[in-house]
Parts: sequence; C-alpha cells; structure tokens
Amino acid sequence: MGFLIVLLMIGGSWGIEDRIVVVSPHWEGIQREFERGFREYTLRRFGKEVGIEWLDVGGTSEVLRFLKSEFSKRLEGVGIDVMFGGGIDPYMELSRLDLLQPYRLPDSLLSRIAPEIGGIPVYDPQYRWYGATLAGFGIIYNRAVLDIIGLPEPITWEDLGNPGLLSWVGSADPRSSGSVHMAYEIILQAYGWERGWEVITRIGGNVRAFTRGANESVKDVTAGEVAYGLAIDFYAWAQVNRIGPDKIGYVMPEGLTVVNPDAIAILKGAPHPEAAGKFLEFVLSEEGQRLWMCRKGVPRGPREYQLNRFSVLPDLYEKLRGLTAVSANPFLRRGSLRYDADKGSRRWRVLNDLVGALIVDVHDDLVRAWRAVVRRGLVEEELRLLCRPPISEEEALRMADRWDDQEFRNEQMAKWRAFAREKYERLGGKPRPDRWGRVATALALGMWAAFALPYLGWALRRRSLRG
Repeated sequence: MGFLIVLLMIGGSWGIEDRIVVVSPHWEGIQREFERGFREYTLRRFGKEVGIEWLDVGGTSEVLRFLKSEFSKRLEGVGIDVMFGGGIDPYMELSRLDLLQPYRLPDSLLSRIAPEIGGIPVYDPQYRWYGATLAGFGIIYNRAVLDIIGLPEPITWEDLGNPGLLSWVGSADPRSSGSVHMAYEIILQAYGWERGWEVITRIGGNVRAFTRGANESVKDVTAGEVAYGLAIDFYAWAQVNRIGPDKIGYVMPEGLTVVNPDAIAILKGAPHPEAAGKFLEFVLSEEGQRLWMCRKGVPRGPREYQLNRFSVLPDLYEKLRGLTAVSANPFLRRGSLRYDADKGSRRWRVLNDLVGALIVDVHDDLVRAWRAVVRRGLVEEELRLLCRPPISEEEALRMADRWDDQEFRNEQMAKWRAFAREKYERLGGKPRPDRWGRVATALALGMWAAFALPYLGWALRRRSLRG
C-alpha cells in the first residue's frame, strides 16, 4: 500500500516543473512565508518541492511598467510565470492587453471564494486573475504625538487637509507605491473629481515630504516624524501590533474607502504553466489563506513573519476566530462607497502623472502657496485656484487611451507642471533667494581662490623658468 502511494506521488509529479518565476511588489515576509508554504504543499501533494524565483523590480507601478515594456519586445512571453500582488487595477489593464493566461480553479476552491466585496469583483469572471487577499486603505496616526501637540484624531480623508496639520502628514509618491495610488484614487471616487482634487491638494500641502515607499511613511508616523500617514491596512496593523494600540491608531474612513482585492495571475506564455497553476491553487486554498490571517506561531499559520492580512474566504473568519492577527471581518463591513474598478484601472497612469506634476514634483511651490492661502484666511477664491486641476475627469479618461504615446504624455506633463507652478507662484510668490546659500557659495569660492591661485602662480613661474 505504501509503495502504491509513493508511485502515485511520483506519477503526479511528472507534469509539474521544479520552479516558478514570480514578479511581485510584496515585501520579504510574504515572499518567505508563501515560498516555504508552497514547497511543503508541493512536496506533500506531488512528492517534489517546487521553488520560487522572485523578481523585484519595485512597487506596483514599476512592475506594471516593466511587464508592459517586456511584452512589447516579446509578445509570446517574458520568462515570468506569475504576477503576485499590487491590487486589481494593474491586472485589469493587463487583461485588456491580453497579457494574462486564464486559469480556472477547481470547483472545490472556487466555490469558497466570495465573488465580490462592496461591488468590487474578487476574481475575474474569465478567470484571468484572482484576489489572493484583501486590502483596506485608511489613515495611521501616532496617538502620543497628537496628545503632545494637541492635534485631533482623524475620521475622514479631508481631516488630513486641515490647515493646522502643516508638515504633520506623511505620504509616499503614488508613482512608486500602488497602495498610496489607491488611496488617492479612492479619494477622487469618494468625493468626486473637483472636490477630490481639493482634498488631495490640501493633503499635499500638509505633507512633510513624499517618500518612495508606503512603508517608509508609515514608519515615519511610528517614529513621531509625522503624526498622520496614508496607509494600507497591513502596514498599519503591523505597527499597531508592534508599538501598541495605546500609541498607534488606524482608521478606515467610514463610507469613504473600500476593501480591495490584492490579486494574483498567471502571465501569458508562462514558462512553467503547471507549477504556476498549482501556486494559484495553493494561495487560494485554506492552507494558503491561513498564512495571511493567522498570528505567527499558530499551527498551520506563518512561522517567521506575521502578515496581518484578510482572507478572500468568508467562511474562514468564523472558523479561525481567536487565531487571527486581524479581528475585523471585511465581508461584514458596511459602506456607501461603490468603487468603479474599471475607471480606476483605465486612468491608473494618468492619475499617477497628474499627482506627480501637480503635487510631488512641485511640492515646495505647493507648500509655499498653501501656507500663503492659510495665512490670508483661506479665501474661497484662492482655495479654488490652489486646488483646481488642469483637466476634467472626462479628459483624463480620454487621455488614458493615448498614454502609451510618449510624446503626447511628455507634452501633457510639461503643461501640467507649468500650470501648477504658475498658480502656486500667483498665490505664494516666487521662491526667495537663498541668502545663506549664496553666502556659503561665496565662502567656498573664496577658499578655493585662497588655495588655488598661489598654486597657479607657482606653476606659471616654474614653467617660465623652464622656458
């Protein structure tokens, strides 16, 4: 009997490759836990360990840009099996470009996955991508800092645009952080285009400095460098668990945010298709979903890293009650915001470049203008000018269809930067000359002259003597 089982295991392993190549914006903890779990899963199920080769090309936006560039050179495949993580907007764009390989999960797995949450699909009806976990978006804040300087706990996104929070807000650059991009997209959909840009611009005026990664701005909050930060739930909960809920708080604005699937998909032309399919099955199985939810050290849970994530299996929340790192059940959350995933996906890159041109790249100019508007009493006409975007929502969607045209894209971004600088200078004036910088430059030149001129004189005299 034992010999028969071994034969079956060996026979079942013939069709599965010994590794897969995965591109992912996920952090090391997720990669380590899922690689270990998948090795054990394949050894137990197929009699052989299947390894994972991880490709790190940056955040979600950078992964999407990388894949599109690679597929433009080799449409039949790019030597990568799976994309893992990054929300759903990039997957919807890759689906439109026909760059994903459909894979239907077995009915025993598919029947347990919720088809949607809050109006957002959890998996593609054509099985090109699946939500591997869920992510919420909100505001992390440092209770200790708020108590010391007398700032309020946040409730809504617009609270971060309070003029009393100048330099106390943290945010990553959405061009390098998919989760912060989602926060800005959610704000636009929650408040509408015009009002949404007012909220984003005021937040931008309060940001101390834009970091490259979302985890950096979250750590700035826990270190007390800033009091508030835009944060995806698992980064925030990790800090709450580490520092303590009496010191660090996290809020998801009621009716103004969403819980969004964080997807996984097989790429077109995957070089190891059998193993890639088994990886999807593992991630979406109860065995894989326990790694997201359970506390570190719980049997069949994560061993090295606690991931603090939600599951896409609604029945797992009751089954694992008392064993999970997150206590909330997102499927029971009530909210009025109906997120338009197709719209968010279509304008992903346009929105990134808009925020870059209007907020991040001209941040010093924005802060100077925002301070001047606050100092003059927040005159309504000045606020409208400060926060007015250069294009309408309809124009942004039309431009999205042409955003692969690099000449057109560069032309629009140049116009937006000029538009932003002009209105910020109109409200806040031009940058003052850096008097101390000029003094330092003059001193440096003087020191150079004091040392260099005598040497030059000596060199010339020596040359004349030789002649």
